[in-house]
Amino acid sequence: MVKLLIAEFIIIFITFYFGIIRSNYPLHMLQLEGYENEGYKNWLRENKDKVNKFWYRVNAEGSIIGFKSHYVKVNTEEKTPLVWTDRAKRLFKIHYLVNIGFLVVVLLIVNTIFGITDNFPLALAVLILGSFLVYFFEYRIMLISNSISVPREKKINMGFYKQAQKKIAEYKRNYGLKVLGITGSFGKTSTKVIADTILSEGLKVKNTPSSYNTPMGLSKVINNELTEDREVFIAELGAYKKGEIDEVAQLVQPDIGIITGIGPTHMHLFKTIENIMATKYELIEDLPEDGIAIFNYDNDYVKVLADKTEKRTLRYGTENVEKLDVYAKDIKVDERGSNFTLVIKGEGEIFCESKLLGLHNISNLLAAATAAYVLGLSLEEISRGIKKVEPVEHRLNIVDGGTGVIVIDDAFNSNPVGFRAALDVLREFKSGRKIIITPGMVELGDMEEEENYKIGFEIGKVCDYVILVGKKRTEPIYRGLTDSKYNMENVFVVNSLNEATKVSAHLTKVGDIVLIENDLPDNYNED
Repeated sequence: MVKLLIAEFIIIFITFYFGIIRSNYPLHMLQLEGYENEGYKNWLRENKDKVNKFWYRVNAEGSIIGFKSHYVKVNTEEKTPLVWTDRAKRLFKIHYLVNIGFLVVVLLIVNTIFGITDNFPLALAVLILGSFLVYFFEYRIMLISNSISVPREKKINMGFYKQAQKKIAEYKRNYGLKVLGITGSFGKTSTKVIADTILSEGLKVKNTPSSYNTPMGLSKVINNELTEDREVFIAELGAYKKGEIDEVAQLVQPDIGIITGIGPTHMHLFKTIENIMATKYELIEDLPEDGIAIFNYDNDYVKVLADKTEKRTLRYGTENVEKLDVYAKDIKVDERGSNFTLVIKGEGEIFCESKLLGLHNISNLLAAATAAYVLGLSLEEISRGIKKVEPVEHRLNIVDGGTGVIVIDDAFNSNPVGFRAALDVLREFKSGRKIIITPGMVELGDMEEEENYKIGFEIGKVCDYVILVGKKRTEPIYRGLTDSKYNMENVFVVNSLNEATKVSAHLTKVGDIVLIENDLPDNYNED
């Protein structure tokens, strides 16, 4: 009996210790899936090779920090690390307790069946097997832990949400705060950053960092950072299903709404373009009666929404200018940026120049310029702001590594419109060989294979060399290149972005241009 107790203590401690280490990765994946069990279950199904590994690689530098802070740090060669938010810490504590519960069950089984016998070898075998199963199934146990945490998290989140909602209403009423809401399938983060720069020429602006576009992310910024001296609050509104834009709009209470563009993104969740259109339009529906709706009239899907809107509507673009309120003419785009004449009907026109690459970025500039016009900025202030706009990280910004090779970083989540825009930018470079590194596009649902096949043809028209990341995932692009009669000797298929970087390093020479198009997040297989 004493031997069994000693064995139980040692084995249970080891299982718990290394089980907690093993739990870091599934917690990270759950975080990337927005703590949604359904998304996490899909990840489990699609990543059985990772889920079924017995051991989780750690190294000396990033191994165990200890249990004092209720978590451990693991080096996993991840592109974006696990963020130890308050929610992640709370979930991990619950996961501790769930693990303890399962291990207690193992002990009860062992002691109930074998505690009164002298069959120590069999008891030890059952103990080891039960403990191993707890360790092995940590990825699935995380689902149980998250399910337990959800009711409490909803209550906590609602408290923050109501507090932020009340604060916005108070600031609008007492201090005249104006709220600019921005949504779309693409371009919303870039437009948000651009609008911040332009509006700051004449107004005191509070922007939200990075891709903060969820109720909780925005609530945090509003509650902790929005001050009464701000005249404009810019909110990016993101969604993965119907009703989510409405939820965020009810929080921030926008006076002005921009729809930047609609296309086939997150199709595995939305299923149809019509669902995307309806979801993005929730922003416009939530505007007050005296609110102003701003639409990218160059986008066919957005055009339909603009034409049915009864609230005050402003249209921007570069085509069919007779129907537009704000547009660009005399456009010149090259590898250094762009210049154009900004026209605002009823106000006049002014010359503008920008460091941003690509024709699509002129669309983003026009969106922000339209909002600036609505908020009272002059043409001169708008032009001055456009000139100050800096490229947004991972969205077609040039990285100068001092090697003589130009790197265009467009690693943020790619879509058919954005991918083609990036190729158009690459085409603008008149000298040097053009090289692309890409794992293709994801989150396109049933359209994914067809769209990647089509993009293979487009790549073949522009690029001298192609480095595809992940043989299985990029197979449609490979077929597209083959069917376009591309020289397949110039195509390299690798297993990871690190391997792609090594191939590129051997391949490139001074004057070459390398486009990094899309970098799959950690919850996607590169293969």
